[in-house]
Amino acid sequence: MVKLLRTNKLQNFSKIIVLALSLSLFSCGQKDAKTEENGKFTFGVWTTADAKKSDADYSKEFKKYKDGGIDEVLINTQTDPKLLARLVPLATKEGLKVHAWIMAMNRPNDSIALQHPDWYQVSKEGKSCFDNRPYVDYYQWLCPTKEESRNHVLGLVEGLAKVEGIESVHLDYIRFPDIFLPISLLPKYNLVQDVELPQFDFCYCDACVSKFEKEHHKNPKESHNTSIDMEWKNFRLNAVKAVVDDAYKIAHKHNKKLTAAVFPYPEMADHMVRQRWDKWNIDEVYPMIYHSFYDEEIDWVGYATKQGVADLEGKPTKVNTGIYIPGLKSDAELKEAILEAKKNGATGVSFFDGNALSESNLKTIKQVKSSL
Repeated sequence: MVKLLRTNKLQNFSKIIVLALSLSLFSCGQKDAKTEENGKFTFGVWTTADAKKSDADYSKEFKKYKDGGIDEVLINTQTDPKLLARLVPLATKEGLKVHAWIMAMNRPNDSIALQHPDWYQVSKEGKSCFDNRPYVDYYQWLCPTKEESRNHVLGLVEGLAKVEGIESVHLDYIRFPDIFLPISLLPKYNLVQDVELPQFDFCYCDACVSKFEKEHHKNPKESHNTSIDMEWKNFRLNAVKAVVDDAYKIAHKHNKKLTAAVFPYPEMADHMVRQRWDKWNIDEVYPMIYHSFYDEEIDWVGYATKQGVADLEGKPTKVNTGIYIPGLKSDAELKEAILEAKKNGATGVSFFDGNALSESNLKTIKQVKSSL
């Protein structure tokens, strides 16, 4: 009897070992598959299209990028689907993936929106972006809460999403106007921004105030200190999130991804521009980690990348680090920036912008890419 029990125990133990090994091998197989799927470190570039430029010139430009190690182009066509449809096959032929880059809530010179002055964001001072623009003349921000203005933006997203061959609709300016500018830009505007200034604090339009008052039973215009009113801040963060989440549904309906250019990392984006991108439904974010804007060193590219990756832990959203070419002093710094991004969890890097990339830059990118 004792011998029989020992035999059964040994048989059961053997089964457990076999099962454990099987699970381990399955787990490793899954991990290897995931590594293989996500292992490619991509290189991209933002570029603005010109309808007057010939197909031959575009083919030459796209070939230059591809020969320099670039994998994808994020193209701003001023939300023109026809121009985008013309450029996609030219870029694809050269081996590049195409993303449809759109200025979302900031819609300068939008001929349709300009017919509706009530669509625009309003500052705490009561001035509208329609005719009183903060910082620069091209800051014409639409309200993300008002149904008509948000539907206009989402309609533009859908128009781009329908274009065959694109990888994603790529949202830019998907936020509020800067409540705080990057530190290196302040002297340019002769500004000191130690506190939230009312002329840069948006959106106090009737639609936003009315909806907030209905939900929270208070009027932000009557708040003693709106900068510490978390409900009012979250209301605006959630207004942007709602537009993104709807855009995500639209893009995926047309079998496209949704990506976005965002501020360096979620806490910073939250503080500076009412943008909390770690809460969004989105496939990939391209944080613009332009270190020179913030008087930071190259290693800050790694720091900010790591912050964003950590905030997205457990989520499928990827991080693709944006690098500002004019802010680099040398090709050595370009190489360092790319390696800092990769070391800290980015799945790729993108460069702003195509016009700024020199032949030397492209040579460096190609060399770094071959070494990864």
